[in-house]
Amino acid sequence: MTIDENVWTFFQQHLGYNDDDMQKFREDPRNEHVLSKAGELMSKTIVIEVVDSHGCNSQHKVGDKFYLDGAGNLISKLCPKRMCAFAVSSFGQAVFGMGELFYAGADPNKMYFKRFGCTDVGIQCGGWGKIVMEIRMEDRT
Repeated sequence: MTIDENVWTFFQQHLGYNDDDMQKFREDPRNEHVLSKAGELMSKTIVIEVVDSHGCNSQHKVGDKFYLDGAGNLISKLCPKRMCAFAVSSFGQAVFGMGELFYAGADPNKMYFKRFGCTDVGIQCGGWGKIVMEIRMEDRT
């Protein structure tokens, strides 16, 4: 796979790399593989939907959705007005897993363990509330 020089230049500027950093970046074959799939990944949206909620202080309800671009950046204008830091902080591993499956050529939506929860343990365990979320990848519309 050959990456166009304009793509390498864009990423050098985007990431703020000096020439030495960029040389190291380009020497890692994984980066070339990732960049070869970047365009396709950016045509995807990662959706994290609340599937269970009880006692959530931020008032997240079943059906609430958080939207991220293919690179894992929140698209805040599409998300709930209030976003609990403890819910958002739990996204990382699931979003990482989606990306890894995508880069490996597997369907990210076939991930076996696609549900996860916020970090509050819920009223039954001495916390306040608990939400459970499910992740999926969709084509961007």
